Amino acid sequence: MTLASKLAWDDTVLPFQLDRSDIRGRVARLDGVLDGVLAQHDYPPMIEALVAEAAVLTALIGQSIKLQWKLSLQIRGDGPARLIATDFYAPEEAGAPAQIRAYASYDAERLAAETDPFKAIGRGYFAILIDQGKGMEPYQGITPIAGDSLSACAETYFAQSEQLPTRFEISFGRSTEPGQAEHWRAGGVMLQHMPKASPFAAGDATGEAGLLKPDDILAGDEGENWTRANVLLDTVEALELIGPSVAPSDLLVRLFHEEDPRVYDALPVKFGCTCSPDRVRQSLSIYSAKDIAYMTTEEGIVTADCQFCGAHYEFKPETLGFEAVEGPDAAG
Repeated sequence: MTLASKLAWDDTVLPFQLDRSDIRGRVARLDGVLDGVLAQHDYPPMIEALVAEAAVLTALIGQSIKLQWKLSLQIRGDGPARLIATDFYAPEEAGAPAQIRAYASYDAERLAAETDPFKAIGRGYFAILIDQGKGMEPYQGITPIAGDSLSACAETYFAQSEQLPTRFEISFGRSTEPGQAEHWRAGGVMLQHMPKASPFAAGDATGEAGLLKPDDILAGDEGENWTRANVLLDTVEALELIGPSVAPSDLLVRLFHEEDPRVYDALPVKFGCTCSPDRVRQSLSIYSAKDIAYMTTEEGIVTADCQFCGAHYEFKPETLGFEAVEGPDAAG
């Protein structure tokens, strides 16, 4: 693959369908997006790995949310990796990129005793939240942390909460391409069986803690098609997922040429944050003047920092809360 074609596929999500198998999917490649996400914080390597995996999952899952405004992943646990949170903002107009941001909270002292990033999460839950904007009811689905990776948690979520057999194959790490500074790259493939009119479990739940697994949902010809597609995906190599030698379209042909793959328009993605002074002010609008006074520094200002992008905001306390005595224009 040439440098120009590599750059064309960086930070994109390519939707596809396997016509023979009634399976849809996406291929994601993240480059600058991950650099943008991880450059905001000096995370330890294990936390970087969790954030990278969560970002790829967010890109793969978020692309399927056609009409909604925002999709979020939240992974919370009782281990040293306390929180991994990501947001996917759908494009505002046709041809525009989607935006991804991510953040992690962790206990550095406890983290030092762990060797496996996923085990650092401990017991907790994996959640997907969809916010469709003003006037629309938000959606939230939750499943327990299960399996041995965030990808496995996502597969359990779709099987348990949506009755949709889903498979992820993801690779990520620091790239050391000749002539370039070391930087993060990631890629992945998502397979998902097309929804059925009346989804049901074909057999007993065989997953961890009695949860459904993708294979528990399908039987007969559908089960055979699903198994065949997964066997083909098992042959993918890590370098094929993250590039730069194999274009996503070529990868689909190599993996699934007998399944009649059909590709659609690729979606560009970028690192982006929607924080703003107005959004911070809105989040503080529930507080009284007494609460705002408690937040005020010795310098007589209220400060706020965005956990996702590091933006720093300063406000006059009298412009904040539901008892504000001055308008926003007086913030200074």
